[in-house]
Amino acid sequence: MRFMMTHPAHFIALGQGSGLGRIAPGTVGSLWGWLTFLLLQLWFTPSQIGWIIAGSLIVGCWACAVTAQHMRVADPGHIVWDEVVGIWLVLWLCMPMGWWGQLCAFALFRFFDAVKPQPVRWADQLFKGFGWRGGIGIMFDDLIAAGCTLLTIALWRHFFF
Repeated sequence: MRFMMTHPAHFIALGQGSGLGRIAPGTVGSLWGWLTFLLLQLWFTPSQIGWIIAGSLIVGCWACAVTAQHMRVADPGHIVWDEVVGIWLVLWLCMPMGWWGQLCAFALFRFFDAVKPQPVRWADQLFKGFGWRGGIGIMFDDLIAAGCTLLTIALWRHFFF
């Protein structure tokens, strides 16, 4: 907790504390992202949320790079801002959906992010290291996981609805 409060980048990258848990920080960060998305919908229009997501991607690359550098780990599991923004992207492009649809979107996103089938595995290995490259790498594989989730949902809707 003390580390998180020493730099604004840490507060962002650690998902406002949602990534600090010892068990499944990526899942907890994704749940935090789901909750905060539902709150964002109360105050912002869909286009404003799109701009928030775009800004969060840019700020996230910086915050993740700084935090990883300070933690001395190239892609620490406690950095969850990538999961937060990834689930925001999925929900933003899929809404409106009921609770079950959101749960399925969440589960698909967690599957692609945790299991890392291709092309998510490729994206995870593309940018490694520290500095700007590491920050982009931390965010990039979750964007690909979000894309795989969106493609799966689109195919499901096309063939079954």
